[in-house]
Formats: sequence, structure tokens, C-alpha cells
Amino acid sequence: MTAPRTRGAEKTPRTRGAEKPAYCVVGGGISGLVAAYRLRVTLGDDADITVFDPADRLGGVLRTELVGGQPMDLGAEAFVARRPEVPALLTELGLADRQIGTTGARPLIYSQGRLHELPRDTVNGIPTDPSTVAGLVDEATVARLREEPTRPLSWRPGADPAVAQLVGDRFGEQVVSRSVDPMLAGVYAGSATTIGLRAAAPMLAAALDRGAPNLTEAARAALPPPRPGSVFGAIDGGYAVLVDELVERAGFRWAQVAVESVERRDDGGGWLVVDDEGNQWPADGVLLAVPAPCLARIVAGVAPRTAAAARRIPVASSALVALALPGGTPLPNRSGVLVATSERLNAKAITLSSRKWGPRGNVELVRLSYGRFGDDIAHRVGDDDLLAWAADDLATVFGVTNEPFDCRVQRWIDAMPQYGPGHGDLVAEMRAGLPPTLAVAGAFLDGIGVPACVATATRAAATLARPRVAR
Repeated sequence: MTAPRTRGAEKTPRTRGAEKPAYCVVGGGISGLVAAYRLRVTLGDDADITVFDPADRLGGVLRTELVGGQPMDLGAEAFVARRPEVPALLTELGLADRQIGTTGARPLIYSQGRLHELPRDTVNGIPTDPSTVAGLVDEATVARLREEPTRPLSWRPGADPAVAQLVGDRFGEQVVSRSVDPMLAGVYAGSATTIGLRAAAPMLAAALDRGAPNLTEAARAALPPPRPGSVFGAIDGGYAVLVDELVERAGFRWAQVAVESVERRDDGGGWLVVDDEGNQWPADGVLLAVPAPCLARIVAGVAPRTAAAARRIPVASSALVALALPGGTPLPNRSGVLVATSERLNAKAITLSSRKWGPRGNVELVRLSYGRFGDDIAHRVGDDDLLAWAADDLATVFGVTNEPFDCRVQRWIDAMPQYGPGHGDLVAEMRAGLPPTLAVAGAFLDGIGVPACVATATRAAATLARPRVAR
């Protein structure tokens, strides 16, 4: 047995008989860090908390790097500011003044070899008014949208079809490929054929359950009421600001090792977390904040029902190219471009970061995203080829041929869970199969964005801390 690599006061696993209760958090992404912080807040100093993550840094898909001398997020970039979780957490941590909003610049859609306005008042690309997609789709499709309310709709309450199944039937394939798919590719690295309606548009599904007579009416009912302020938020200085503050406040030991399994202790007094170096870490409670494939492997011996459900959640990989272009590069005053299905373009999305969040220095920061569910781009294509693709894509979409003076390539392997039809049932099955004092959190549960991860981590930490606090 080798000594584990740790960062913190103690350099070896906690031994039995120690007075402090011990909690192990497996995974050092945003879910794991929030969970560790919540455990510390709830339990105070009366807890020994260890976070396991073999990476060279904490934060998971929250990664901030200097590009062109400016901090730039190379993973998750924004959060939905109208959800309360992240703004509330920033306020709690004394970081409320670091929250920023967008400039108000809107994105475009690249379809049929040219740029189009992003349709307004859609539900994840599902239109509520035929006129908003005129020009993006052909006249026959617009006519189909106009007559959709007159067609009988067969809907079973509780149903969860793939988005393409319902939208394609009611509105036509062009709406799916040119309006809906670009949105879902950006969020999930998936498509309307792989994502379930209840994940992509839960309020729309709820409207259908309540008896909306057609898809048009359901989509209109699902539109959120207008609210002032930016829909999306980010953090001045990047997500590293949040990650660093959570690490400081949570006061945990960081074990830079991977976890192989969780096992029951022989005396029935809790758990043993077994790392990939053979070390056993006793714990009174374990919180698993790892991707679904890792979860399935780690809990197979103690929660087979949970493991079986986790194995049924597919994942996608993606690659990101971040470029620093010279200031004054002729880019449109838009937040970015979403790419329709089957376009002769390698990127699935382009973010014009300096236009979306406002300029910083004499530089234009641009992000290009590659890889969808079912392809192997993130595994197969080398950095040089990705950079060449980025240059070609910028030239094709914007006519820009300026050479970047700085760049980064970042890969996210198996990082994007796919919320297929029936995903909610899988999540319920996963949670139902967990024994007491074992909890899960992460992007594969109740939403892929940072706010949802904060929510699942808070919920999971509460289930572990509650028995201890109640004593």
C-alpha cells in the first residue's frame, strides 16, 4: 500500500477510533466542492472532510485559463441567472459583486450556408409563432406551423418522447434541424433525437399534461414571463473565483487519487472508500459527485440498483478551441453562432466572448465547440487539426482570416450526460437504490447546468448531514 497524495494537514487516511466524524466526497467538480462546503457549514469544525480527485486541479469542467492575457472559462461558461442557486451562493460567499451579465448581444444561427437571426420567443428552439422562423425554414414549413393548431394532438400525460419525435411530427424536420438542434447541441452536445422532451422543455411537457390542445399552445404556455436583466450570468475573473472561494471555505483535505470502490465496513459502522493505490478511507458518510459511468463502477458492490441505472445514462465528449484574436478583428456584434444540423462546418457553436460579456483589453476572445453525442471528435482529432478547423470555420462564417496570437485546446471526455427519454425515471431509480449515508450529486441528475449542480449538491449534503445534526 502506498501513501496517498494529499493536500491538507494530514497525509494518511483517517483511522478508526478518531473522534471526528468523517465524510468523503468523491469528485472535485462544482458538485463536489459545493457539497463539501455545505457539509462544513452544517457540521462546523466537527467533521473530517476529504475530497477525492486525481486531477491536477479542482473544479472539474469549471476551468479558467489566461488566453491572450485575459481570464477565460474553457468549460462551463455561463449560468442561468434567473435561477436562484448561483446568485444566492455568490451572495453567501461574499462574491455577489463579481456576478456579471451579458451585453445584450444576441446569437445567430448558421443554416443553409448563411447566418440567420435566432428566433425569438422559443422554448429551447421550439417556436411559439410561425413568423419568427420565417427565412430560417421554407414557406411550406411556415404554413405547416400556422395550421398546426387545427390538427388533432394525441398526448398521454406523463409521456416523455424524444424532442424530435414530437416537434418533427407537429412542426416538421426543418424546425428540428435548424432551430431546435442548434440549441440542444449547445446545452447537451446532443440532438433532438437523443434528448427527452421533459429534460429539454419541462414546462412545455407540463402544459401538454394539463391538456394543451396542440404544440403551439403548449409552447406559448411554457414561455417564461418577461423579466428585466440578463438571462445569463458569469463571474468576473472566471469560475476560478468561485472554485477558489469554495475550497477556502470548505476546509477539506484533497486526496489526489482516483476512487475504485465504496465498500461496507466489517463492523457495520459506515464505509470504506478504496482508492486506486489500495488505501482504505473510513467514512461515516460518502457523497459521490462523479460522472454516471464512474458512479456505476464505484457503487456496483453496495448499490447494484443505482449502478444499473447509472449505466443506462449515455455520455458525450466535446472539445473546445479558445482563441485570442487581435483587437479590431471584424466580428459581428453578436454573442455567437449556433450551427444547424448537417451544415458543412466542423464547429457546433461559436461564442464571441468579448462581444457577449464585454471587451477586456485589446483582444477578441472566441470559443469554438466541437463534438456531439455519437461522434469521436474529442478523442480522434489532434490539437493542430482542431486549430485548423477553427481557422476554417471563422473564415467560412465571418470571413475572418486574422491569425490568433494565443490559443488553448481543451477536451472534455465523457463529460456531457445525455438526458434521453425517461431520464427522470432513471434518476429516481438511482436515488432509490442508495443505502443511507450514501448520496449522489452531479450534472447527470436534475440538470446539466451549474445551477442544477449546486442544487443537487446541496440536497445530497443535507441527506448526509441531517442524521448527525439531529443527534
